[in-house]
Amino acid sequence: MLQNAIPFFLYLLAGIAYAIHFTRREPTIGRIATTVLLAAALVHTFAIGMQTMEVRHVPFANPSRAISTFVWLLALSYLYLELTSEERAMGVFILPIAIVLQLIPTLDPGVEHLDPLLDSPWFWVHTSSILFAYASFALAGVLGLTYVLQFKEIKKKQLGFFYTRLPSLQVLDVMNGRAVAVGWMFMTLGVIVGIIWATQARAAAPYDARLQEFSFADPKIFVAVLTWAVYSFAVVSRRTLGWHGRRAALVSAIGFGIVLLNFLPINYFVTTSHSFGN
Repeated sequence: MLQNAIPFFLYLLAGIAYAIHFTRREPTIGRIATTVLLAAALVHTFAIGMQTMEVRHVPFANPSRAISTFVWLLALSYLYLELTSEERAMGVFILPIAIVLQLIPTLDPGVEHLDPLLDSPWFWVHTSSILFAYASFALAGVLGLTYVLQFKEIKKKQLGFFYTRLPSLQVLDVMNGRAVAVGWMFMTLGVIVGIIWATQARAAAPYDARLQEFSFADPKIFVAVLTWAVYSFAVVSRRTLGWHGRRAALVSAIGFGIVLLNFLPINYFVTTSHSFGN
């Protein structure tokens, strides 16, 4: 349990630091926030390494451990965004997502069982790609929501609290476009590799009931394909229809809502053909 609790409390401290920095805009507090988040990501890396040694694969067959791995990838993705853009304002929006989600494996770490069906590099590439795509979509969703928030302030000509603290609309739009593109590439890779893995698994275990249920009737598969379709539209519409700015931001926000639907309610409350690690 400590393997999940220590990163949780570090993420919580980082979130508080980012909130103070967002309010006061003091560079020193901003650097402290980044340092604490970096420490949280490093400790989380160590924890996931320990869990990997325990079950002999990256721990994400169990829903709680998959969420923990997602939080880790989200923290790393945000740190990369922050260090390359030198913009810390988004931390106050990203950290609450990490904190709330990391609380789940902290309270209910779950048990990950070794399943022979999952003993394939194709499966781990599939799942890793999907989780990294979801982390990128989380960034894009937050960037989209902050774009809409900034846009409304400008439209109302109320250049107040958020206007002076958030990046410009142009910067938010560029960052959103990059996050969506990266997420879409990994999502596409994850879907393709998932089809390859499922085909091989069916050949190896033709009578396994879970594999026979792999179809669009499976809620998890249906929502995953829907997610891919939404972000495919986001990528295509940006390049061919000129959907930048607010339209692109709204599509990103809607897409991330679908991701959360697949990641939380379906994972925990719906039995699917993907219920391997429960």
